[in-house]
Amino acid sequence: MRILILSDIHANLEALEACLAAAPAYDRVFNLGDIVGYGANPNEVTTRSRELGSVFVRGNHDKACSGLTNLDDFNPVAALAAMWTRATLKQDHLSFLRELPQGPIEPMDHLLCVHGSPRHEDEYILHPRDAYEVLAHAEAPLPFFGHTHVQGAYWVDDSRETEGVIEPRYASPKGVQSMSFPLEKTARYLVNPGSIGQPRDGDPRAAFASYDTKENVVTFHRVPYDIKTAQKKIIASRLPERLATRLEEGR
Repeated sequence: MRILILSDIHANLEALEACLAAAPAYDRVFNLGDIVGYGANPNEVTTRSRELGSVFVRGNHDKACSGLTNLDDFNPVAALAAMWTRATLKQDHLSFLRELPQGPIEPMDHLLCVHGSPRHEDEYILHPRDAYEVLAHAEAPLPFFGHTHVQGAYWVDDSRETEGVIEPRYASPKGVQSMSFPLEKTARYLVNPGSIGQPRDGDPRAAFASYDTKENVVTFHRVPYDIKTAQKKIIASRLPERLATRLEEGR
């Protein structure tokens, strides 16, 4: 089975459509949350996400923008965007976002979908030590997670007493590029597809991943998109300007 793994779209329609146009053939779509928040197209992105598939976990912005949680933990820019999104979303989409399941969920044997971490849906896994602690207690050998907006993977292999980090290396920060790596049968992995709508790893291109269960291979993808149009929409919607400028920075 070929699985398309999307995360942290954040209402960026231009980035989402560019990723779907460049994506390899797939049989299922896993969405790791934060469909909305920050960007100017929450209704269009929610519609498109719902059309793509039924495997979802909720993100912290999905909760905040749909009114499930308050904005106490959000910085002022994120809070303003969440309030604007809540007022802009159609009722049907608000209901859909409120009903998204809390991760982790296990859509298939040995696979896990979470937004932040298997330990807590809002936990950030930003350092190898945190990832190794999670992997030491992971019930499934292959959890997919998002939330950090940083593409990459962590792994541990108890049989060999080794561990490591997989950081995608691309020839340049331009064009459509991908990087594949086979999964060792004796290892456990934490895989982050990166953010479609607001990457924070220094590469402004939209990020996603794919997984071929037959070949047992994960592929990271980076895709350029029309950042200028996404920025103009943010400014026209009177969202905080910082949400527009950071798109071209990849931060």
